[in-house]
Amino acid sequence: MAYNTFLFYCLLKGNCMSIITGQIRDKFRSILMFDQNMLILAALLGFIAGFASTFFRWMIEFFETIFSIQGFYLAGIPPHIYPFLLPLMPMIGGFIIGLICKFFPNAVKENGVHKVMYAVALNDGKVRKRTIASCAVTSSITIGSGGSAGREGPTVQIGAAVGSTIGQLLHLSTERMRVLVGCGAAAGIAASFNAPLAGVLFALEIILGDFTIHTFSPIIIASVIGTVTGRALEGNEVTFNVPVHELVHPAEIIFYLILGMLCGIVARLFTYIYFYTHKVFEDKLKISDFYKPAIGGLIVGIISIFIPQILGNGYDVMEQALTGQLFWGFAFLLVFMKIICTSITLGSGGMGGVFAPSLFIGAMLGTAFGSSIHFIFPTLSASAETYSVVGMGAVAGAVMQAPLTNILMLFELTNDYTLILPIMTTCIAASYTYQRFTKHSIYMQNLLKKGINIRHGREASIMNSIKVRDVMSTDITTIAQEMPFRKILETISYSKNFYFPVLDKEGDMVGILSFSDIREVIFEEQLGDLLIAGELANPKVTTLTPQQNLSEAMEVFSQLDVDQLPVVRSDDKLKVVGMLTRSEMMASYNRAILVSGFDR
Repeated sequence: MAYNTFLFYCLLKGNCMSIITGQIRDKFRSILMFDQNMLILAALLGFIAGFASTFFRWMIEFFETIFSIQGFYLAGIPPHIYPFLLPLMPMIGGFIIGLICKFFPNAVKENGVHKVMYAVALNDGKVRKRTIASCAVTSSITIGSGGSAGREGPTVQIGAAVGSTIGQLLHLSTERMRVLVGCGAAAGIAASFNAPLAGVLFALEIILGDFTIHTFSPIIIASVIGTVTGRALEGNEVTFNVPVHELVHPAEIIFYLILGMLCGIVARLFTYIYFYTHKVFEDKLKISDFYKPAIGGLIVGIISIFIPQILGNGYDVMEQALTGQLFWGFAFLLVFMKIICTSITLGSGGMGGVFAPSLFIGAMLGTAFGSSIHFIFPTLSASAETYSVVGMGAVAGAVMQAPLTNILMLFELTNDYTLILPIMTTCIAASYTYQRFTKHSIYMQNLLKKGINIRHGREASIMNSIKVRDVMSTDITTIAQEMPFRKILETISYSKNFYFPVLDKEGDMVGILSFSDIREVIFEEQLGDLLIAGELANPKVTTLTPQQNLSEAMEVFSQLDVDQLPVVRSDDKLKVVGMLTRSEMMASYNRAILVSGFDR
């Protein structure tokens, strides 16, 4: 009998183990299938986004030809008049942008890297399909006509829109959609700048903020295929051809630290003027939006009569700085003129990115600083061209708050690894200096200006998307200010809350009672009729408002180390409308995670 029982037990255990092993095997296969499908999609997306990025570059070159003197019909006009007509080209480009904005306002408003960040964080990775055309056309016209802007922002958005479109056509889950958006952005950057590593890090550090293996692998594949596609169409050339540089003396690191701090200050100046100019055109210039891009283009055109180097993305001028063909005083002037012209171009309604202008500003600042240092310490410092290379990445890294991306991107743009130590030092110093003024990148500030507060990562974004009013409980147990202690005990015995707002005769909150406050005197029977709620209540009350999000609420909970907080009206901080409990807040967050498809 015992033998039969033992045999039955072994058979049962074997069957259970077989079932469990089969379930594990099926789960493993599903994971492999997920990864395989995503890698195939990433490769396809890399090719499409790489081609779209290259085609966008061709569009810019086409419009540069159209808006050149040779591109316009100028028969009968004396040749000596041509230089005075060239500054009108940014105005004509702005006028065309104004027309597009008038007839397609919603499409134009969707442009910008910050819109991709918003789509990934709060819109399930959904980018409108029309963004591909609207972003490509408006940005190529702005840059091609001479507007002071870069192509990296539109390139990111075009690639992200391609990835999102493929995901929507295949009805993929939210998480896969987000990965495809990152793949599209990485492939676009990689193809445009021939920089596969920078494309990967840009997508992970700025767009997704997620470094898990499920996102890392597809983005690498997309970036590689995007780079190969770009090289097949445009050739394998580095963006900037520079001579070999090196660290002359170990003490020179101090000079690079100083340059980094200067780059951080200039980066903050750039973002300040950028947003101030936007505010001037939006709020203080009381004319139709139809005319604003043309006015901005005209201002930039007039400036270009005296300083033509500020037109376009400025790669030719950067090449001069990197090869030592630019006077340091003029380079220093170009730092501020590029800041002003880029702010006017984009603030007035022109379309484009800020990465190329940031590189330009950094190169000019590095040239001016490097020339001064080399003049004072010729034996301890490298030439001005070396500082120009390093300054490029430092300003861009501070503006974008992505030093790692710019460290590797700078290496790939110049194909010069010998300056990796100065580049790392300067980029980190610039980013930390910039954070002394503001902790947000120019992209995040764009969202904050519109009242959208997101952080990298889906979890924090979900917390930001849920409002306190959606979670708070309106079942409040309040206590009158004059209520005696015995009555307080009777009142709270029927309540589910842990904290109890104390109200005066007008219904205004004058304090709050907690179980810990009551516990301290609960055994003092002689005080039962002497103590009143107003004497026990804590008058220092921290509150929330219904409009705040759960991320802000969580910060308050963490600072106070409490489990429940009163919620008051936004227009009257003394009127209690609900109570928010930490456990209810986390339960709401977990439900949102499951609904959004984040938990695979």
